[in-house]
Amino acid sequence: MGKKLDYITQELKDFIETQKIYFVATAAAEGRVNISPKGADSFRVINKNKVIWLNLTGSGNETAAHLLKNDRMTIMFCSFEKRPLILRLYGKAKAYHKRDQEFHNYSNLFEENIGARQIIEVKIDLVQTSCGFAVPFMDFKEERTALNAWSNQIGEQGIIAYWKNKNTESIDGFETKIFE
Repeated sequence: MGKKLDYITQELKDFIETQKIYFVATAAAEGRVNISPKGADSFRVINKNKVIWLNLTGSGNETAAHLLKNDRMTIMFCSFEKRPLILRLYGKAKAYHKRDQEFHNYSNLFEENIGARQIIEVKIDLVQTSCGFAVPFMDFKEERTALNAWSNQIGEQGIIAYWKNKNTESIDGFETKIFE
């Protein structure tokens, strides 16, 4: 059954690297809790207590807004194939924007993407596994290409305009500081 660990083991790192989807949860002290699905080869294990993920442009920017209010983050992976497993990574996170040196230090770990909005660094303080016996089997078909196609179609200036229109504050009115 479940285990609690202080770090990501090699076995869990190998599991993470085979996953096609993960879920990110954040919350400020008040307002809504946000849970976002992520994919597109956007996750990297830096070491046994640090991970990063590439946050692509989307309809909201809840994660960045929440992290300015409360730096807690939970990341969850589920095995939909083979052996059942749920893996949660708990830690403190920070969002790096293109204006930050850390963004550029990490960006070479990902394929270039015009829609890259932030790189999120998470310092892991608890790793938890659980059985996942009730998670259904599902087959991976292919990555969606719509977001990258849209980003490439509107270009860098279109992305910036979109951020101004849709990504400067959360649904609860918290600032994201995407342009500071």
